[in-house]
Amino acid sequence: MAEAVRAHDITGLVLAGGRGARMGGVDKGLQPFRGLPLARHALQRLAPQVGSCLVNANRHLERYADFGVPVWPDSLSDYAGPLAGFLCGLSHCPTPWLLTVPCDTPLFPLDLAQRLASAAAARNAEIVFAAGRETDAQGHARWRDQPVFCLLQAALLPSLQQYTAQGGRKIDTWARAHRCISVAFDRPEDDPRAFANANTLQELHALENAR
Repeated sequence: MAEAVRAHDITGLVLAGGRGARMGGVDKGLQPFRGLPLARHALQRLAPQVGSCLVNANRHLERYADFGVPVWPDSLSDYAGPLAGFLCGLSHCPTPWLLTVPCDTPLFPLDLAQRLASAAAARNAEIVFAAGRETDAQGHARWRDQPVFCLLQAALLPSLQQYTAQGGRKIDTWARAHRCISVAFDRPEDDPRAFANANTLQELHALENAR
């Protein structure tokens, strides 16, 4: 077992740097959810779980700055995807670990950091993904990794810099080159919608009205 990973060892990163293409190109992180912009809602859900927080955004930086935490844009050009956000976060991470969450999955677990950190220590992992239950078209349940919900060591920055400099953009491909594990959020009390994301305004409204 590796050394315990405590909350103050972790910097939380809200990923809000995407194009929002399936929402018509709007800045997804600024869309309202239960009275708050999505990214601010994610930040408030994440902040109690970690030592400090950052936001990754590529538009409307002044509005994100109003959230009261540092805001950093991608260093890679042309909206290069979540891995660009990982690279941004690792480049500005002051702690040994970084925990990433997307802005468009507002019901993510309130114990996300603790469960991923416990698994990292118990299994000596460098990268830990959350895994959530999904139901396919035939009604069969299965577990699927949610790689944008990721706890990773800050020391992996040089590896990610090299991978992205060579044109790599797939989280899974890069992560599997390291000690990477998954944690299933499979307790009876876990919300089955915890990793449901809003790619469209209709999906966002459905999550907003979920109880």
